[in-house]
Amino acid sequence: MPTHITRRSLIRGITAATAVATLATGLAACGGDSEAAARTDAAGTVTVGQLSNGAAKETELKVSEVKSISAELPASVRKSGKLVIGIGALPAGSAPLNYVGSDQKTLTGSEPDFGRLVAAVLGLEPEIKNFTWENLFVGIDSGKVDVAFSNVTDTEERKKKYEFASYRQDNLAFEVLKKNPWNFDGDYENLAGKTVSVGSGTNQEKILLEWKAKLAKEGKKLTVKYFPDQNSINLALSSGKIDAFLGPNPSVAYRARQTANTPNPTRNAGTFSGAGETLQGLIAATAKKDSGLAKPLADAINHLIKNGQYAKWLAAYNLSNEAVAKSEVNPPGLPLDNS
Repeated sequence: MPTHITRRSLIRGITAATAVATLATGLAACGGDSEAAARTDAAGTVTVGQLSNGAAKETELKVSEVKSISAELPASVRKSGKLVIGIGALPAGSAPLNYVGSDQKTLTGSEPDFGRLVAAVLGLEPEIKNFTWENLFVGIDSGKVDVAFSNVTDTEERKKKYEFASYRQDNLAFEVLKKNPWNFDGDYENLAGKTVSVGSGTNQEKILLEWKAKLAKEGKKLTVKYFPDQNSINLALSSGKIDAFLGPNPSVAYRARQTANTPNPTRNAGTFSGAGETLQGLIAATAKKDSGLAKPLADAINHLIKNGQYAKWLAAYNLSNEAVAKSEVNPPGLPLDNS
């Protein structure tokens, strides 16, 4: 995400107190940067969404090594036979991106699953290590990690130390009750007269307050409300105290799936780039600058896009609205004045 603050807002996106307790307990069991458990699939097969505790539809995907792409890897990585994948999920995780699964020990989610898919194309054994957000970057810097698949936004500031291969849009989303016909439609004018909740100190709050100021100059009102946690926001939404919640798209997608069979199901009422109106934010695989990994990573991702596994991975996690047409090496990132 664009900033640490924005990423913390994702952690606040867990639906229920019981889910928070489950995730926190399981992640604590993984330890600091210890290797996460993972099921070994048959050769050429990666199962995404396993042990997802309802966050994803378990989907078995056929993925084989592409020799022309694995030949691009740095010699040291090829020789090791493994791709060390860093995930910044400690201490509490953020479904559906990265969290401990239903067995209380396996680190699962869309991010580690995608890392496993990329490793399969590269003919490498995935070795997943779990860190706090800050220590994830220390792990890359120190060489403990080859690449991070952890919802890291491509920014110009980070390009000073890292190289990127993009694989998902970085979007915010409006969550409303399913019965509410309102849609954002990419136009802040549609917020006039609405009451919207947002996390304090987040990137999305900054964007929402800018829209509020624009509407005020036009003589229109947007009411912004704050609540102490996600459970309080969920209750406010279900009771009609707020019209919508603006948060990270993956968290909204997760809650839409989790509430689908409840009395008050929610839905996504529209997305907006986490980088603002002038740039589409991008989530990217992140490696140490000049490591030589960005190109083979991008080529592996593009292979998955071309052959359909990418779309099936996104669909399994209800994240199809964050698809990219292709992976790019070091695409334009969040500007230095907003990184």
